[in-house]
Amino acid sequence: MLEVVHLLGVALLLGNLILLEVRVFGWGAALPVAPLARLSLSLAAAGFALAATSGLLMFGTQSGELLANRVFTAKMVLIMLAGCNAGLFHARGSLQSQDRIARALLLLSSTLWLLVLTCGRWIGYV
Repeated sequence: MLEVVHLLGVALLLGNLILLEVRVFGWGAALPVAPLARLSLSLAAAGFALAATSGLLMFGTQSGELLANRVFTAKMVLIMLAGCNAGLFHARGSLQSQDRIARALLLLSSTLWLLVLTCGRWIGYV
């Protein structure tokens, strides 16, 4: 059941980040960015909370094995990088500017989270 909750959290996180990214890239231009960002970022934060809580609970059941797993380590590093990227995105006011750097940071964010997802799936096979 924890894995289901974990995947639900990841889906909420990644799905809403991609929704915001698509809007910043110009699709759905009729939707105002600010209200969409409030909604999608709130849902993404809820997804992260679900994924982090369930992930910590799963970690507690196999901590020794996971700490020895290089893919798990890569996943944790990627999550840290995604968090730093999100901090930079918001610190520079990228939602307001929506410039090339904002778009590059959004693409980097989606790439990092997709790599996190990939590592999560590989953990059991390494």
